[in-house]
Amino acid sequence: MTISPFFAALGSEGPPAGRAKDMDLYGWLIGSWEMDSVHYLDDGTIQKWDGECHFGWVLEGHAIQDIWIRPKRPAPSTMYGTTLRVFDPGIGGWHILWSDPLNQDYSRQIGRAEGKDIVQIGDDSRGLQARWRFTEITADSFHWIGEERVAESDPWQVAYEHFARRMNT
Repeated sequence: MTISPFFAALGSEGPPAGRAKDMDLYGWLIGSWEMDSVHYLDDGTIQKWDGECHFGWVLEGHAIQDIWIRPKRPAPSTMYGTTLRVFDPGIGGWHILWSDPLNQDYSRQIGRAEGKDIVQIGDDSRGLQARWRFTEITADSFHWIGEERVAESDPWQVAYEHFARRMNT
């Protein structure tokens, strides 16, 4: 299979030499992952799926893009979205842009390291505040927690969790 000119122009082998250190926060994610996903509904119902996510260097290595798919292919998707992560030296953080056109779900966040975790905070397309955290990070696994709240004074409520393991590719 030949790669189209679009995908050849989008993809990158890695970050530019002068930016490699800036890209470390998310660079460890490059590759393919399988995951177990949990969705906590407001009525107390819990939904579970398997899934997959794939991370790669894009835009001449100035950004990291991913694809999150639930459930694993080839089953029909209930979520098929992508995140673009771009480091901004002016704020010392990352601009995070999430888009899931299947569910019309969008979010804009700022991501930074907090201790051993990565924390992304912003707003979603429903007008809720969103906090997405990568925790329990190892070379081959991570725990992703998606939380939301209506107002700053409200406690964070866990809406999603993903337990990811690196695929042997």
